[in-house]
Amino acid sequence: MKLILKKDVKSLGNAGDVVEVNDGYARNFLLPKDLAKPATEGNVKNLNKQKKAEAKKQQAEIDRARELAGKIEKSPVEIQTKAGEGGRLFGSVTSKEIAEELQKQHSIKIDKRKINLKEPIKSLGVTDVEVKVYPNITAALKVHVKEQ
Repeated sequence: MKLILKKDVKSLGNAGDVVEVNDGYARNFLLPKDLAKPATEGNVKNLNKQKKAEAKKQQAEIDRARELAGKIEKSPVEIQTKAGEGGRLFGSVTSKEIAEELQKQHSIKIDKRKINLKEPIKSLGVTDVEVKVYPNITAALKVHVKEQ
């Protein structure tokens, strides 16, 4: 019997998969527990429509993420802080400060956890910081630290 899975079923498939199972397994387990529905022509068409709509939505999200990445790369951030001799900062510049300045200066809101700083910035100058916008899409943000 052909069925469309509504939920993930271990060792059978994921939600949305069309599977072929024994009649008894379908009637006694999958259908009563509402884990699957019959793979009628109408149900298969609805499933295909849903998959197309989901793919279109995901593509739109990827396009928005690429646009945001381009915007971030064109928007350098300037941070003014106190520094001592030799350009060493009193304290350091963290991802939280970078996110706040990006919001203030360019109205781009990014979560501080998406800013990938290996270690806080502790000296004056320009530093390239990686910002994770979407899975597999990153942007290089230039952070210019100036003396106050």
